[in-house]
Amino acid sequence: MAKAIRKAAVIGSGVMGATIAAHLANVGISCFLLDIVPKKLTNNEEAKGLTLTDPAVRNRLAVEAIQKLSQISPSPLFDQQFTTYITAGNIEDHLHLLKDVDWIIEVVIENLQIKQSLLQKIEQVWTEGTIVSTNTSGISINGMAELTSERFQRSFLGTHFFNPPRYMKLLEIIPGKYTDPAIVEQMSEFSERVLGKGVVVAKDTPNFIGNRIGVYGLAVTLKEMLANGYSVDEIDAVTGPALGRPKSATFRTLDLVGIDTFVHVADNVYRNVEDANEKAIFEIPAVLKNMVANGWLGEKSGQGFYKKVRTANGSEILSLDLSTMEYLPKQKIKSASLEAAKAAKGTANKVRALILGKDRQAKIAWDVTKQVLLYAAEKLGEIADTIPDIDKAMRWGFNWSLGPFELWDAIGLKASVEKMEAEDLTVPAWVKAWIEAGHESFYHTDSAENKKNVYIQGSLKEIEDRAEYLSLQALKDKKQIIISNNGANLLDMGDGVAC
Repeated sequence: MAKAIRKAAVIGSGVMGATIAAHLANVGISCFLLDIVPKKLTNNEEAKGLTLTDPAVRNRLAVEAIQKLSQISPSPLFDQQFTTYITAGNIEDHLHLLKDVDWIIEVVIENLQIKQSLLQKIEQVWTEGTIVSTNTSGISINGMAELTSERFQRSFLGTHFFNPPRYMKLLEIIPGKYTDPAIVEQMSEFSERVLGKGVVVAKDTPNFIGNRIGVYGLAVTLKEMLANGYSVDEIDAVTGPALGRPKSATFRTLDLVGIDTFVHVADNVYRNVEDANEKAIFEIPAVLKNMVANGWLGEKSGQGFYKKVRTANGSEILSLDLSTMEYLPKQKIKSASLEAAKAAKGTANKVRALILGKDRQAKIAWDVTKQVLLYAAEKLGEIADTIPDIDKAMRWGFNWSLGPFELWDAIGLKASVEKMEAEDLTVPAWVKAWIEAGHESFYHTDSAENKKNVYIQGSLKEIEDRAEYLSLQALKDKKQIIISNNGANLLDMGDGVAC
């Protein structure tokens, strides 16, 4: 029988570990936050006469991490008093406390050997039935656990939170080869109902779903830019809201994430895939290596693809010219396709207006989008079992308004595939077979039966959401309207409940 999750332990008090602990506290789950024991005293500790044996010193990293939660913006806590749910400790003195928790989350540095060593230590104090998970952006779940017993691995899985955990909806759950399916189901339901997450189940492949597709999209955009002499401003004008993406678009996103972080995540795919063409996309361009070497890491270092400078009139945003590596005043990009996208109503119409344009910006949009769509189609079955899992991962993890397959439907599946093949691009056989069978989209709404169906394993199958999710639009479609006027609808939600 599955254990209820009432108490947890987070190991690793860096930004992710501390903010995961904070989100557990937000929902009333008490947890231990453990980290390594410091090797040397701070000047302040020496002044107080403390030694390396004092608990205040030995727990310092976790204590400071909890204190810093109040300084993070936006706040990782619903209320600052919720820090009382978090107890600081260290791995050497307090690992035995893991015997009394229901969920152990490892959140240490992204290093396979360090994670393997820690999991071996956890197993020594682990109680059977306790769930153990790792928060990793792309390291192999099976590789991480291979030095532990099969019994331990039945309770082990990946739980990849996106940063910041309180605000980002996506949680990727990654089973290992021995993970008990009941635990996958339990963690999926718990994460949705209690933590408020949108869960997708990913396969144990490099970077899982969100980062695999998202980093690919960023990488191909950068390569298109370098190959064709586009500017930072041009790319971000196209790859933002006009393409159904966040305002941060491509290069502002890279600055926010950290260019060194992007390099690390992209390199993880480069090192762990065999296909030469795929490796070429994830190979780090020299310009990014130079930026990291210069310390131009983005927001955290004060400059990356953008840089804010003070002027006589206040402050000004400069953008990087990659041909000269100099910062120039940011340019406002205008074009017919961008104006058409801006004027269109709804994301699907905006994207269609942009991509179907005839100017330079429309070409950028098409050249980037076609590669992302084909890559997502190639990876279906390898990184995720279903189209909705890939689409949800990109909407919830990268804030895309439309996932790749939803976007493909929006621009026209059949016409876009014909255009791709006219450009000598290879379209996956399953996509062509789907079109040849008479289908014009991956998603299909049956208005007669009020059902939404999607391509799954060669046929249309109804999308099944968990019971706690209710679509108000679906209630309207089913004529569950009790009373209505120009301003509002009163809907019958079932079970005697109205909305």
